[in-house]
Amino acid sequence: MFHHVKDLQFNARVSRPDPRFANLLLEQFGGENGELAAAMQYFTQAFGAKVPHPDKYDMLMDIATEEFSHLEIVGATIQMLLKGVNGELKDAADNSEIMQVMNGKAAKESIIHEALTANPQFVMITGGGVTPRNSQGIPWCASYIHSNGDLTVDLRSNLASESRAKLVYEHLMKFTDDPYIHETLSFLMTREVAHYKMFEAALDSIPNNFPPGVLAADPRFAQQAYNLSAGTVRGPWNEGEMPNLGKDFEYIADPIAQARETFGHTQLKDDKSEELEAAAKKNKEMSLLKSSEVKKAEPKGVAQWSTYSESQD
Repeated sequence: MFHHVKDLQFNARVSRPDPRFANLLLEQFGGENGELAAAMQYFTQAFGAKVPHPDKYDMLMDIATEEFSHLEIVGATIQMLLKGVNGELKDAADNSEIMQVMNGKAAKESIIHEALTANPQFVMITGGGVTPRNSQGIPWCASYIHSNGDLTVDLRSNLASESRAKLVYEHLMKFTDDPYIHETLSFLMTREVAHYKMFEAALDSIPNNFPPGVLAADPRFAQQAYNLSAGTVRGPWNEGEMPNLGKDFEYIADPIAQARETFGHTQLKDDKSEELEAAAKKNKEMSLLKSSEVKKAEPKGVAQWSTYSESQD
């Protein structure tokens, strides 16, 4: 159940109209890395987490709700930046507010043209209103959402989503000198960092979170790092110990020769039979564990999502 509070989480302000920056800011309203995409992603992921991980369900719903509040902040800012486009600009005199912003150097027709050339849908379709479209007028798409049904995979997707969103805010801040907008964007950017750390902590709190999913990696092919280009640089990604696994990378300097010698990895000198048996045993254990996590949490008889207990008030 949602309850809308009309006061914004952060008091969005603008010092002057700026239709062109309003168009850029649409990226964080209806764009691939924007607030609507984040809100829908975490909201969607939460359903699958409700039974096996109710604590993570709570976290995902909280962050999704905050992302909706950020969507409202972005939308409010865009609308304030469009002040003058909808109404008074159509009959604006040279002393109107938006003309003063432009120092009276351009006719109102030129202002309209400059503001809307990149996204004519502001007036042609939306009438100057804010709709879930990006800065090029492309409608928001559900394919922006990453929800894979495995919480560890979803949390890793969320780390990437928060990283991309932070970067977009950084770029946007380069295109405006309005101090009030900088304050708003800085707040939103910083909350992306906070969410990143929350998702990171949630992932770390889940035992057996690597590799993602249920099945263990095949030990015959998990350690190889292939030299697939001339002058491959050596580093901690292809030599030394693999992070947190207690095994070393096996650097394959000539992968073509190796593929021929092993008949495409089907005839290996070391078949690692013992490790394969251990992996198969681990697969059975993890399958039972993952399945039991859900089954134990599922109620018998009639399913009920909410309990409406007093403790939730």
